[in-house]
Formats: sequence, C-alpha cells, structure tokens
Amino acid sequence: MPAAEKPPAPTDLRAFIEALRPDALSRGVSPRTFAAAFSGVTTADPDVLARTRRQGEFARPVWEYLVGAVSPGRIARGQAQAARLAPTLAAIEARFGVPRWIVLAFWGVESDFGASAGTVPTVRALATLAQAGFRGTLFRDELLAALAILERGDIAPSGMKGSWAGAMGQVQFLPSSFLAHAVDFDGDGHRDIWGSQADALASIANYLKSLGWNPALSWGYAVTLPPGFDLTAYRADLSDFARRGVRRTDNAPLPSSGNASLFLPGGLGGPVFLITDNFEVVRAYNTSDSYALAVGHLADRLAGGPSLVAPWPSDAARLDKGGLQALQTGLSARKLYAGEADGRAGPKLREAVRRYQIEQGLPADGYATPALLEHLKHRP
Repeated sequence: MPAAEKPPAPTDLRAFIEALRPDALSRGVSPRTFAAAFSGVTTADPDVLARTRRQGEFARPVWEYLVGAVSPGRIARGQAQAARLAPTLAAIEARFGVPRWIVLAFWGVESDFGASAGTVPTVRALATLAQAGFRGTLFRDELLAALAILERGDIAPSGMKGSWAGAMGQVQFLPSSFLAHAVDFDGDGHRDIWGSQADALASIANYLKSLGWNPALSWGYAVTLPPGFDLTAYRADLSDFARRGVRRTDNAPLPSSGNASLFLPGGLGGPVFLITDNFEVVRAYNTSDSYALAVGHLADRLAGGPSLVAPWPSDAARLDKGGLQALQTGLSARKLYAGEADGRAGPKLREAVRRYQIEQGLPADGYATPALLEHLKHRP
C-alpha cells in the first residue's frame, strides 16, 4: 500500500510581506506598526485559501437565505436590542436620517447583532488573499488600508478580526470602507466596530447616508398584482402602480410619490415586491439580491410588520451555475446581456431576461428558469 501523500507545505508569506513594506511606509505606516501587524504572520492561512475555491453548483435560492436571515429567533433578538439601545438608535437616526430598523437589520444580517462578528485575524487573511492574487489587487489594497487603521490606533492588531475575506467586526466592513465611513459615536477617540455597539450602528447609518439613503422612502413593499397586470410596465411612480391596482399585502396605502420597480425574486410563482431607490442603496452595501431583500424584510419584521403572505416556489426546477452561464451567453448573443457569463443571477441578468421575455411575448417577470433557457435555445 503506497504511503499517504504529504500535504503541501504552507505558502510562505515573508517575501510578500517584505515586498509590501516600502509601499506601506510610503503611505504613512510606521515601521513599528508594520512590525506589530505582521508579528507571527509567516504563512498563508490554509482555511482562507480553501474558501476561495468553494463554488457550489447552485446558488442558494432567496427563500432558503431568508429562512436563516429573517428567522423568528433573529427577529426576537433584534427587537430586544431595539428596546435596550433605544436612546442610541434615536440619536443615530436623528444624526444620519436612516431608520433604526434598517440599521438594526444590517447589524442582524451582518453579525447577528454582534454575536458572530468573525474570529479570523484580518491582517493574515488579507495577506493570504493578496499574495494569492485573488480578485486582482483588491486585497493588497485592503491590506494597506488595514495597516492604515492600525496606524491610527482605532484597534490593536490582535483585535482586528472578522471574516475569511477581510470583512471586519460587527458591521463586516472591509478596511477601505472602515476608513471612509466608520464613526466614533461613543466619543472615546476610537472608531471601534468590534467592541462598541454605538460605533458599529452609527457606522452602518453613516455608510448608508453616504450611499444616498432617502429618509422619505422605504426600501420596498410586498404587494399583490391585479389579474392581467401588464408586467412590461415594471418601472413607474408608486402612485401609478396604485392606480393600476397594485396593493400592499399589509393593506396599508402605497406612498403617493417615489420611483419604484417590480421585483419578483421567485418569478410569478412567488412573492412580489415594489422596490425603491433605497433597495439599490442596500445592494450597494452588498450586491446580492437575497441580501438586500433579507435586510429590507428583517427591518419590516423588527418594526412589527407581518411575514410574507405569498409562498415561494421551493419545489420548482432551478438553473445551476452552468445553466445560468448558458442563459447569459445566449442573451449576450442576442445583444440583450452585456455582463460576464459568470453563472450568477443579479440585476443585469434580470433585466436581460425581462427584455427577452418582452421581445418574445412571455410574462416579463425577469426570472431565470430552465424553461426560459430551453425557450432561448430553440429561437433563431
């Protein structure tokens, strides 16, 4: 019986770190800070490298994501935090113009209200990703930003922890986002998104304000469509949707003004939403449709709103990554899709699917399905 193969030796980071030193020092990082940041960091983190290679065949459907992100337990924990932190949340809302429920929802989805902020040392994780060239120069730039944070003294190297991809603290900011948006709300002289709930919550609100959050609008509304509704007119003013018979599922009236668009993340067989420009603000924080919907719906539930009424099409066939890539390629050939064929569903693919559906006289729900791919394959 042949001997078991030895595992590969851990990737040595020391040469990479030394090559980084001149750039870091030229940006104002002191030799002392640089040495402290990389103390004990000599090899790449194998767990981080393993995470870069994990790619599932199926993207997690939105309804499965919502089960965990907007669970009864999370709603209860969030409402308890809302009561406990009411004065702080009121002050943050007054200063930044972002509703407390949205801020709490981000906090809940990102770190379960601080309980799951991540334990991976940020500097080693970023050095691992940067040395591997994962996503080009992104993580090298983020590593330099992390060193700038340490130089400013907001956190010690031992306390700078987060996810495998370098997202830090209770709000899961990348270092560059921290430098741009983190806030010292409790006034202790440190922007502490790891240990200070006030700083974490205010930093979320400040980030959303900078992204263009409109205090006059919600993120969106769960709605019902009247029979025979024309899905081709899927962008309009909220008042126009109301005039055409669109109704909120909670029976409250739609606002009298504000741009909105229809969003059917499970197709016509699932819940229907009207999303506003604030939904795009949430997506700017994290580009996943599932994430944005989870934040919005969790915010509504924390504020006492109802659960979704319409069921999800959980038993329907779904496209795997290869199927989505084939759909993207086919739509691109028809000059309907201009993005990369990366096998990921998102706004660009949704828009391309809608355009194809309108072109072919199909219900324009923007939802990518195996049936739609087959339809596309059999069209010249």
